[in-house]
Amino acid sequence: MPEHRIFATPFAKLYPMYVQKAARKNRTRKEVDQLICWLTGYDAAALQRQIEQQKRVEAFFAEAPTLNPHSSLITGLVCGVRVETVEGPLMRKIRFLDKLVDELARGKPMEKILRCPPS
Repeated sequence: MPEHRIFATPFAKLYPMYVQKAARKNRTRKEVDQLICWLTGYDAAALQRQIEQQKRVEAFFAEAPTLNPHSSLITGLVCGVRVETVEGPLMRKIRFLDKLVDELARGKPMEKILRCPPS
């Protein structure tokens, strides 16, 4: 089966779309960066380097320091697809990020977006 074309897309092409989506709802680039860093384990400088180096989405996630252990708590629909049922690990990570940005753009508080396990 051929690789999905999103995998070969430079993350730098997707990043401005995430920022624009958030900005339309008066959310900030800083908040988008916070979501990306929470999910992937990148710090702000490393995230910026990934963008500047035009890393493919596949490499962006492969080189991520660590996927947040609470990312498994991300559930719901993105483009009609239930993120928790996406089979491919890379596509699931992409959908996780899409879902986080969707929630940000919908005005959900950051504390709720950055999931914490129930205590």
